[in-house]
Parts: sequence; structure tokens; C-alpha cells
Amino acid sequence: MPRETTSTQNFFDEMYLDATQVRPHYHEFGTWLARQPAHVIAQKRAEAELIFRRVGITFSVHGDNAGQERLIPFDIIPRVIDGAEWKQLEAGLVQRVTALNLFLHDIYHEQSILKAGLIPAEQILQNPQYRPAMQGVNVACGTYAHIAGIDIVRAGKGEFFVLEDNLRVPSGVSYMLENRKMMMRLFPELFARHAIAPVEHYPDLLLDTLRSVAPHDAGNPTVVLLTPGMHNSAYFEHAFLAQQMGVALVQGQDMFVSDNTVFMRTTRGPKRVDVIYRRIDDDFLDPQAFRADSTLGVPGLLKVVRAGRVGLANAIGTGVADDKSIYPFVPDMIRFYLAQEPILNNVPTYQCRKKEDLAYTLAHLPELVVKEVHGAGGYGMLVGPAASKAEIEAFRLRILAKPQGYVAQPTLALSACPTYVESGVAPRHIDLRPFVLSGKSISIVPGGLTRVALKDGSLVVNSSQGGGTKDTWILEDSTC
Repeated sequence: MPRETTSTQNFFDEMYLDATQVRPHYHEFGTWLARQPAHVIAQKRAEAELIFRRVGITFSVHGDNAGQERLIPFDIIPRVIDGAEWKQLEAGLVQRVTALNLFLHDIYHEQSILKAGLIPAEQILQNPQYRPAMQGVNVACGTYAHIAGIDIVRAGKGEFFVLEDNLRVPSGVSYMLENRKMMMRLFPELFARHAIAPVEHYPDLLLDTLRSVAPHDAGNPTVVLLTPGMHNSAYFEHAFLAQQMGVALVQGQDMFVSDNTVFMRTTRGPKRVDVIYRRIDDDFLDPQAFRADSTLGVPGLLKVVRAGRVGLANAIGTGVADDKSIYPFVPDMIRFYLAQEPILNNVPTYQCRKKEDLAYTLAHLPELVVKEVHGAGGYGMLVGPAASKAEIEAFRLRILAKPQGYVAQPTLALSACPTYVESGVAPRHIDLRPFVLSGKSISIVPGGLTRVALKDGSLVVNSSQGGGTKDTWILEDSTC
């Protein structure tokens, strides 16, 4: 099947070394792809879309007045990572999440890193995601971020960088699982030719992780998944994971607190809940402690958490560690808590709260990506090279009005992977979100969710901004 190329390519190509030579770990797949007629690939893509629509694998877009459910576009050309490369990436992820959990425990206890002056205390203690009510509270295993989605990009000559740490309620793992199921259904012959590491055991690992943070007196812990309801953009994932784990999918009104214990209403009467996998932000968890107008949470839940009578994943107050203003300090956290050099590098970041960084950012807006420190989903950001002069000037005013609310980064030439688009097979920019599970130990399924910017030249991979997803293959037999 023919592919598009560009003579001015300035990004790392995941599949091709040059115009004609395929990278060793893509060789088997590349040979297969070259033999596929275009109409067969088109037919398979149409089949995948039909199946996804029947299953109901959809999401809703924030701010979409129509509230219309949409399919996340699925690309049938996988992203393949060599086993040796994955081992290095995996080691970096374990190191990073370990340090982030130590940091979270520290800022809610001794605050050693603040006393050492490595992070300005006001950036933590005055952060809207910092929860004073969690100060001094011991959580099971000392773990705060039980489920972490770490966004990884590849740039330059193929070096991996961490773009963001998602530690509050990271989403997307259901698409990782469904993408793999779809590829195995459409192309079973490819899985016979490749030693591809499995991902389908993720729900079992997730359930084991959740059970590991149950109170000590919970013999056979009852786990529930707390959802804000069917109108949430990730509701499909909530229902999917609850079903896959075999646990109850509940809303706030399905639970109540009595005698310092959380109970779930059932047809057989109240049932104690030992672990809550919450997919609701802190502000909405307990109207008695946070937002009084919230109808999504459970009144009195914070008191039960503080008493150690229920495990909550992720822990309250975890969001301070995925704030984009804290991200630049993660390498320092690794050195401080682990006495190690970071395996994975950050993207160079300018903090607009700093006078010199603000001046540089304002002088180079057309070249930079500027993000809100509390932003997510591709909202509240400026991609300088793709913005108009009017958009840049409007964003300049927003930064000047609240410089502490923004960080800036150079525009990376993200790596690209061949992708099936309307014109045929063409390179499109991608990132990767591996999911790291932390309880008594840390586990990672090999791979993650590869997101792809389907628009030619676009660097924004978020589904809310028109991006799609790919299956991610980790080859168990390394070719390096």
C-alpha cells in the first residue's frame, strides 16, 4: 500500500529510517502493510468504526452544546515499540511515579522538600489542588497516585520526554484495551507473526491495586467505581472498567456514611464499601468538606478517609502533583527522594510566574506552546506556530493578567507514525499515555494509549481537539 512522504521531514519517524528503509522492529509489519490493497484497509477501517459504534465506545466533548456523543477515531496502523526501548521507558516511569508518590506523602507530612528550598512553599501550600485537610493523614501503602497516566512524547532523534503527569483521574485506558481487542479481531494473522506483549490483564492488575489499599480489617474488600454519571465525557470508560473488574458502578447518592464507615445501598440492604475508585475531582467528593453545592459526592466521606476506614484511589490532594506549575520540579524530586538522576527528561519549561521566564515567553509566543497550569484536554493552550496574530495577541493579554497561571514550552517536533487517512497512508504526530498502577508494588501493562493528531501538521493529539487513537504494540522479542 503506498504512503505519503515529505522531503522536508524534520521529525523522528517511528517506522522508517529513511524514504525506503523500515526500522528493524517494524520490518515484519511493514512487509505485510506493503502487500495490502488500499480497498482492504479501507474496508477494515469501516468495519472497526461500525463495531465501535455498536458497542458504544464514545465520548462527549466539553462545551459541546448539543451534548452529542462521538466516536474517537481509531487508526488501524499500530504504533510499534521495540522491547528494549520499552524496558528503558518502563524503568523511567517507575522511577518518576515512585518519586511523585514520595513527594505527595512528604508535602502532607514532614514537608522536607519545602524546608530544603527545592520548591517554593507557596507554590504548594497556596496551590488550589493542595488540600490542608489531608495534612498528617496516613494513606494505605503511603500511596496517593494509585493510577497515573504519564504522557510521553518522542522528539529529536527519538528521545523520550515526559510531557505531562496525570495523577487526578487519568482516563483513556478503556480505549487502549478496546483498540487491542479490535486489532486482534480485524488482523489475527498479525498477532500470529509478532510476539506482542498482552494488555488485556489490566483490569485484573487494577483490581489488585485497589484491593491492596483497603483498610486492614477488610477481609475480602468491597471495591466500587464512583462515577459522576452518564453525562460525563468518560462515562463509557467508567462503566467498562467496572464491568471488567466485576465491581459495582455507583454514583454519590448510592452511598452514605454511618458510624465512620461508607455504605452502599443494595437490594439486600446496606453493604460496607472498603475501596472507592473515584472518577470525580476533589471538589465534588464531599459537600460537607469541599463544594457544598455538589450532588455528585458522598457527605462525610472525608472524615472516613481521615480515619483510615476507606481506601480512596486516587487520594484526595493528589492533583497538586500534576499541576503544570509543579511539573518542572519533578527531576528535582527524583534526585531528592531517590538520589538518582532522572531516566526520562522533562520538556524544557518556562514558568511565567518568574520574571525572566515571562519576558522570554512574551517575546517568543509565535514559537512556543503555552498552557494553563490547571488546564487539561487540550483546552486553555496556545500553539504558537499554528496560531494567528490575533490569537497570539489575545493570549498575550491573558498571560499578562495572570502570569502565574501559565507555563510555556518549545514546540517539539513530535515523532510521527504512518496513519491511514483519507489520502492514504501518511505520517501523523503521536504521543503515548502509559498507565502506571501503584499499591503495595508498581505495575505497568506493556504499552499504553497512543493518541494521534489526525490533521496534517497538527501537534494536538487530544480527542477533544480532533485526535484519534492507535493500538500500541510492545515487541517481547527485542530487535535492538
